[in-house]
Amino acid sequence: MVTELPRTAKTSSSRPSRPMFVFACLALAGLVFAMLQSLISPALPVIADALDTATADVGWLVTAYLLAAAIATPIAGRLGDIFGRRRVLLIVLALLICGTLIAALSDSLPVLLTGRAIQGCGGAVLPLAFGIVRDELPKERVGFAIGLLSSLLGSGAALGSVLAGPIVDQLSWHWLFWIPLILLLLATAGIVYGVPRSASRTPSSIHWTGAILLSAGLVCLLLALSKGAAWGWSSITVLALFGGAALSLTAWAVAERRAKEPLVDTRLLVRRGVWTTNTIGLAFGVATFGSTLLIPFLLQLPVETGYGLGRSVSESGLYLLPATIAMIIFAPVSGALHRYFGAKYLLVAGTGMALTGFTSLALAHATTWQMLTGVCLMGIGIGLASSAMTNALLAAVPPTQSSAATSLNALARTIGGSIGTAALAAVLAANTTAGVPAEAGFTYGFWICAGALAAALVSALVLPADRPRSH
Repeated sequence: MVTELPRTAKTSSSRPSRPMFVFACLALAGLVFAMLQSLISPALPVIADALDTATADVGWLVTAYLLAAAIATPIAGRLGDIFGRRRVLLIVLALLICGTLIAALSDSLPVLLTGRAIQGCGGAVLPLAFGIVRDELPKERVGFAIGLLSSLLGSGAALGSVLAGPIVDQLSWHWLFWIPLILLLLATAGIVYGVPRSASRTPSSIHWTGAILLSAGLVCLLLALSKGAAWGWSSITVLALFGGAALSLTAWAVAERRAKEPLVDTRLLVRRGVWTTNTIGLAFGVATFGSTLLIPFLLQLPVETGYGLGRSVSESGLYLLPATIAMIIFAPVSGALHRYFGAKYLLVAGTGMALTGFTSLALAHATTWQMLTGVCLMGIGIGLASSAMTNALLAAVPPTQSSAATSLNALARTIGGSIGTAALAAVLAANTTAGVPAEAGFTYGFWICAGALAAALVSALVLPADRPRSH
């Protein structure tokens, strides 16, 4: 028996007259969201001092953002498939703008936390942009465009770490939000003007039971991962959160399986082209967030330790700039090469390159050239793999579920980042003497990132080979 795919409706069949303008606006919105993930992290001590609060308390600014993004991303992605991606994208951007404005005007921690939580609701910006690109751009440009958009998750996070120091030094921490706010307003105006309403839609409804169970499970999981080191991994609170996550996510899977119109079609999750890419996304989340934690921290340690390089916050951020540039260059290159080689081989090459970069950092990180070599290899690998990952995922799902599928992949990267941050923070804390992390802590951390990428390489080898199109 052959099962028909859901029929889609289009409000119009027009194509944008300026596809590259449309893409530029989508890319700008995605870049700003990715930057906001990491832009605030290097400035947390400054913000804690300015707001007269403890550094541990301002850590909630990162946690609140991740929690909101984890909840909103899959739901907004599904809403985009149902009601039209342009409409939902504009709503998501409005929330992102509102949250950024609140954060920019804040003068207390509760207000700033509120703004960060609302900002996190913009987590579906890139998944929705992937769907719009797939729908609206000419087919010969889709691979290149998706490649560049895919690079924004990594390059935007790295760029945020690079820019945070100079912005705080030359202006103030409030400008960590004013500058993104201006860019978001420009991107939103361009999307309103340039993106047509001809988005694919799937007449359906939201399975709210599944949405509530998924949200509860993700909140418990990410809260336990984010605060496990501070609260104690064996504490009753953390263990209860992990237990709640397991129960909620299990109940979610059962409820989605029984639902006539599930939030996430769990049958897609077991497809070889879907679970492999989500596994790879989880691993790259560990590696990407791990690099933004380990590398600047190691660089800022005093030279007297024998392994630190004694750089300032601004200087240490610049060490991530080569990786950012490499991601921006090689992601669209990977997208362009997709038509010749297919996603699988590019994903294997990119994952292998990133694995080599982290392995080299684990083996040698005492000099500038050793750090830059590892960072460049890492950036090239992430750039190649991020584009191929998205193309492989889109090839494995019908167009009517593009946003939902890519939202789950973005969620996998977010969870991977939380796992990586928690694990690496615990490793550094376990190898700290007199308040200074030992070199062994950084070495173990780089090996953890390399191990995650080794698992990603295995998943990439298992990925079905797609047929590249001839020129």
